[in-house]
Amino acid sequence: MIGMSDTEEVKKYEFDLDFQTKIAACIVRDPEFNLRTEGLINPFYFENAGIAYIAELGLSYFRDYRKVATPVVFSNLIKDAVKSGKIRSDYVSDVRDAFMSSFKDDISDAPYVADCVAEFARHRAFESAILKSVSLIEKRDFSAIEKVVNDAMNVGVHDDIEEYEYFDAIEHRTNKREDRLSGKKEEFDSISSGVPDLDKHLYWEGWGRKELTVFMGAPKMGKSQALAFFARNAALLGYSVLFVSLEVSKDIISDRIDASVSEVPMKDLVNRLGVVSKKVEDVAKTAGKLYVAEFPTGTLTCSALRRLINRHKSKGRKFDMVVVDYADIMAAEHRSRDPREDSKSIYVGLRAIAQMENVVMMTATQTNREGAKADVSRMEHVAEDFNKVRIADLVISINKTEEERMRDQARLYFAASRNQAGDFSLVINQDVACMQFITDVIGKS
Repeated sequence: MIGMSDTEEVKKYEFDLDFQTKIAACIVRDPEFNLRTEGLINPFYFENAGIAYIAELGLSYFRDYRKVATPVVFSNLIKDAVKSGKIRSDYVSDVRDAFMSSFKDDISDAPYVADCVAEFARHRAFESAILKSVSLIEKRDFSAIEKVVNDAMNVGVHDDIEEYEYFDAIEHRTNKREDRLSGKKEEFDSISSGVPDLDKHLYWEGWGRKELTVFMGAPKMGKSQALAFFARNAALLGYSVLFVSLEVSKDIISDRIDASVSEVPMKDLVNRLGVVSKKVEDVAKTAGKLYVAEFPTGTLTCSALRRLINRHKSKGRKFDMVVVDYADIMAAEHRSRDPREDSKSIYVGLRAIAQMENVVMMTATQTNREGAKADVSRMEHVAEDFNKVRIADLVISINKTEEERMRDQARLYFAASRNQAGDFSLVINQDVACMQFITDVIGKS
């Protein structure tokens, strides 16, 4: 464990052994404390091994069961951890002492302790980063030093919340509306879909930043094709895009985008490789960046996505759009026994990333069986968890009959929107062979 001087002070609270014991007691006994501090406390932050083990067991139990353990159950957790070797034999006595104090300490001031935890976590994270940096300096691994320091700076930080006084800001809002009325659009408002006739029907005249857009459809309806198409369009317009695939390899995604950019059918990419290469190289001269990442199905969490984005930021790359193909096969941060709660946490996490990073967040979801059979998939047809619709800012379903499929047509139904009227469809032409999700919009119904 990392040592700390008894005389060190950080603003509100002296982060000594007594304070750390108090944190462990709150973890073990107060579910509200765990909710307020979730994700902030790392057992490594505790300088006493016994307290660290107790905190780790308490945090793990709360993650799994969303409640705190009784003393009897907690005692069994300790016995199991000792038996399995998770607790070293030379620390058993320390763990028992910490267990006894955790259930005896006064935790009536738990709300105040919770307020101090973010600062405590950041303080300990900085200590750890400094110690790690010593060995990294010897290796001259400066990028690693930058990362550990940045990670420490991000611990518990929520100081970037945006706010303003409503009445004082009316002039600012009026100026923005005047700009929109005159045809001027501020860059941070939206990113064009790349299809002008679609933009006309979007509130922001494009995809809204800090918002979550979800395409919904039955299997093989073209959700992944839509995500790749709009990611491509954003990149061609000069924006920086991150495309994360959880279902299809990055090579297949790249092939699909090659076909879309070059207007060469997927089946002809090899035979017409020269045409494809030249077209992609030509558009790259004025395009933004399009990074394609691949994760195994069911392994990507929102925190892992955030780490990926931060890794790019550490290299000077700031994204305008993040596309996840697709959210339904992401992993919850802490798996619960309720799939709907897991799904909700994923969609909330994606929308939070959109807000914090000022990006367009785009993903897809499946319809249920009724939606797959319907001519139009509506918001009640979303699979498994209706929270997806509540959380998303815009939900567009992809619909096509067999006759429409034969004509290379589809209908985009605006199933739900936070900022505009929905319940209408846009009829579109497609070129599926060339991965052109929309070639033109031919009507509204």
